[in-house]
Amino acid sequence: MAPNLSKLTSRTDVKIAVAASAALGAWILKNSIKSSKTKNVKPGQLTLEESVQYMIKDKKKKSTKAQVNAKFFKELKALWKIMVPGLWTKESGFMVLIALSLIARTMCDLWLIQHTTFIEGSIITMNKLEFKKLLTQFFVAMPLISLVNNVLKWSIGEVKLRIRTNLSLHLYEQYLKGFTYYRVTNLDNRISNADQLLTTDIEKFCDTVIDLYSYISKPLLDISIYLYRLTVNLGPSTPGLMMAYLLASGVFLTYLRRPTARMTVQEQKLEGEYRYVNSRLITNSEEVAFYQGNRREQLTLLSSFYKLTRHLRNFLNFRVAMGFIDNIVAKYIAIVIGFYAVSRPFFVKNHNLLTGSTEQDRFRHYYTYGRMLVKMAEGIGRLVLSGRELSKLAGLTSRVTQLRNVLEDINTGNYERTMVDRQPGLGPSTLALTPGAGKIIYQDKIISFDKVPLVTPNGDVLIKELTFEVKSGINVLVCGPNGCGKSSMFRMLGELWPIFGGTLVKPPKGKLFYVPQRPYMTLGTFRDQIIYPQTRDEMVRRGRTDEELERYLDIVQLSYLATRDGGWDAVEDWMDVLSGGEKQRIAMARLFYHAPQFAILDECTSAVSVDVEGHMYQYCREMGISLFTVSHRKSLWQHHDHYLQMDGRGGYVFGEIDNSTQEFGS
Repeated sequence: MAPNLSKLTSRTDVKIAVAASAALGAWILKNSIKSSKTKNVKPGQLTLEESVQYMIKDKKKKSTKAQVNAKFFKELKALWKIMVPGLWTKESGFMVLIALSLIARTMCDLWLIQHTTFIEGSIITMNKLEFKKLLTQFFVAMPLISLVNNVLKWSIGEVKLRIRTNLSLHLYEQYLKGFTYYRVTNLDNRISNADQLLTTDIEKFCDTVIDLYSYISKPLLDISIYLYRLTVNLGPSTPGLMMAYLLASGVFLTYLRRPTARMTVQEQKLEGEYRYVNSRLITNSEEVAFYQGNRREQLTLLSSFYKLTRHLRNFLNFRVAMGFIDNIVAKYIAIVIGFYAVSRPFFVKNHNLLTGSTEQDRFRHYYTYGRMLVKMAEGIGRLVLSGRELSKLAGLTSRVTQLRNVLEDINTGNYERTMVDRQPGLGPSTLALTPGAGKIIYQDKIISFDKVPLVTPNGDVLIKELTFEVKSGINVLVCGPNGCGKSSMFRMLGELWPIFGGTLVKPPKGKLFYVPQRPYMTLGTFRDQIIYPQTRDEMVRRGRTDEELERYLDIVQLSYLATRDGGWDAVEDWMDVLSGGEKQRIAMARLFYHAPQFAILDECTSAVSVDVEGHMYQYCREMGISLFTVSHRKSLWQHHDHYLQMDGRGGYVFGEIDNSTQEFGS
């Protein structure tokens, strides 16, 4: 084979073909680089899509650099305890199974090396009987070797699913505890695109962890076994030379791969931005369509896409360059050193292995130990190349750890956000803007603000001190211009925003209900829309019945919905199936079902007729539900006892509605 190959490579036509292939490759590379630049664009000039600027809550200005260092291993250890919660768990068992499968696979490789050597020896010696015997043994062993390989694949796939499940459940438990999912997006500005982190990044992180485990375990096992066998038979100098090369090449390649972790973090960030821009267009498609903003949105989408592709192209070029160096250092030079190392004993005349051996014995020894050394060199190469995956894992570990730390901080009441110094209309502030400085007291049948400042998470002070008291049975109409503090007050009542000072007295969370202008319809049955956020089992456990739900539908004049196909158990995309007015009336039926002490109605009947609206407000009074209503309808004044008017300049008036009160609205 070797002479034929030598003849082949010495032929002129082959040399011409190789040179032509190289020239073609260089031409393709050159044109691919040119094609990445838009035609008719001068050097240094941005295309129209690239010139579009946008901001996606780019959180920290100084991003933490992800590197393979002590911090990385500390973070990985903390995440590992979540993914593999104990020693005597199924996850640990599968890790052991992977290790045993790798050992079995290495033993199979050893057996194949020796057995194929014997088969080839029988062919050379023309021993037909021995050849048939060895070939039969080889054929019989194939199912077992195949079983070992597939058990290894199955155990790797299963442990990936298990550790992803454990990590996802842990993070979702933190993410959906209290109002953390709201505060991550609206109060804290350390991370963006939590959905990207909770889905794609966790999947890639878990896959990379287990792949790296197998990538490192198998080469280490191969190196250990082959190192022992070669040391016993050839002496320590031969494998020692390979191990010295492993150390030197590993240090060299690790130094060159340092940008990999940083580029991995940036790739995941840009992927998240690209997904967010697309989902944002879907969410706001109606508004964009009214403005005919499809061209502008296309530019924004393409701008995000080009940012991603530019980074991916740079990352690809870096990986190709590193792959070129990796192949030379970790593969080809390793094989050259391997040949040199294995040849040394054969050039020593008095070596123990060759004393008294024939040429055929020397050939068999060289063939066997040469293959072992090649396998060892391949193991060293894979171990060196696993540093590439380790750098990638460092980037993913940094992102998942950041999410975990932010969730833990928010759940303990700590969040970070850029605060503004300006306070429009209020002059210099003397307030100490400390989130959580105020006090919340839980008490039934009363809502009281005592010197509570209305402050946004950014630090804008809307009202310096808000003071009023409302007892159960009193309905309050809240009015004022946009941005005056109406929604801020309700967010503090709902404990979505922290209290910056003063004392807030309110009922517990379960006795305060919020009905927005655009009600949320959950995924599920028609019954689920009324009883949300309860489940059917919880409804039955509380002794509630469908007959009650029908009565609430009659009050809001939606009883016809329960008579459609499927009735209460019908499953639809209710956000699309129901009209705006139907969704608002469903939300009022939901309010009647839960029957809280206080309810916040935020323009929640704007799409409902006046007569139906009046009927629903009257039923709230009959049920003893006290209302805080935001509305601009004059027809609602008659259903309220007090009003709270904010002027948008830091002032407010709280008073009783009587004959002298000036009503405003439409």
